[in-house]
Amino acid sequence: MTRYAVQLDPGSPDFLRDPYPVLAALRANGPVLWHEPMGRWLATTHDSVGQVLRNRSFGRLWTDWEPASQMEPFNALHRNQMMENEPPAHTRLRRLVAGAFGRGHVERMRPRIEQLAAEMVDRLDDRFDVLGDYAEPMPVFVIADLLGVPREDHERLRAWSQAIVHMYEPNVGAATKAAAIEASTAFSGYVADVVADRRTHPGDDLISDLLAERDGGAQLSDDELIASVVLLLNAGHEASVNVFGNGFHALLEHPDQMARLTSGEVPIDIALEELIRFDAPLQLFERTATKDVEVSGQVIAAGQKIACLMGSANRDADVFVDADRFDVGRDPNPHVGFGMGLHFCLGAPLARLELQISLKTLLDRFPRLRLAEEAPRRPTWVLRGFERIDTEVSP
Repeated sequence: MTRYAVQLDPGSPDFLRDPYPVLAALRANGPVLWHEPMGRWLATTHDSVGQVLRNRSFGRLWTDWEPASQMEPFNALHRNQMMENEPPAHTRLRRLVAGAFGRGHVERMRPRIEQLAAEMVDRLDDRFDVLGDYAEPMPVFVIADLLGVPREDHERLRAWSQAIVHMYEPNVGAATKAAAIEASTAFSGYVADVVADRRTHPGDDLISDLLAERDGGAQLSDDELIASVVLLLNAGHEASVNVFGNGFHALLEHPDQMARLTSGEVPIDIALEELIRFDAPLQLFERTATKDVEVSGQVIAAGQKIACLMGSANRDADVFVDADRFDVGRDPNPHVGFGMGLHFCLGAPLARLELQISLKTLLDRFPRLRLAEEAPRRPTWVLRGFERIDTEVSP
């Protein structure tokens, strides 16, 4: 097996601040590289990432964290959801959830999101944290409305979500595991109570439709239903917050591009795709070879893992002209922000709708915003985002 000396330290403060020079160096070394410290292959280019994500010989294969008895609350949420399964289990789970989503839920949410965004913007002053005061609560409110749970629970839901997704980073410690177990237990119990209520009091919410959805007579089990609801909130919250935060920070750092957006020169829907591409909220997505597979001339042996570097793929100069330039008018924009293939994000239409409305509403009210101070990054790479982004109205 060909091995490469790749300088990639996911915990390095310099790398967390700006991973893109390192990712560019990786692409220059080749489309598929072996990374000894992580014990897996890295797909670095847009083409190699696409090959992996579209090839059914690469699976998303869940392995329980150990000790299994201690980690069971966390393991159960992942073992029973579509993102951690392959066909035929993935096919059945996705079809059931997609069927419930297909009952008009996304378009039904449009007026609710518009009203919510307007109400939230009305509460903002001339200086505010665009993450904590706007972008972070927004997707939790939206998912809460979609699921039919109280908006007042948003702080608990957000805290549980963040504790769980911290497990997706490299080299997690005992404290992170303990927090994830506690959050998984609490989150599962919360959703189970909501499900029990909907069985006797169904409504026009997604949980009621998930309970009613059938696929050839089959339904989601209780464990699958709970895991699916938790997945929807975790994915919907984390992805939306980080897309908005990373993208809006890029706008604040590029006032010329902000002006193209606020003037109407570039439509919101076109600009949003560049916000997703330029600073990817999900930097890594992992797959496992179920048999020997060749990717860009390199054979990945059965059982070996390969990490798709999504942020690197989105800066590939072979696909994106002047790839390191932030250009809100970039079109076409074939980024991999929502994945590809079998595991393409089921919630992408809702995420796009929510992000377009929230971005337009904020800029309509505050077309002249600027950074009030340097924005601190979260100490994470796989899920890349900011701790806070303090902004103020330009005089």
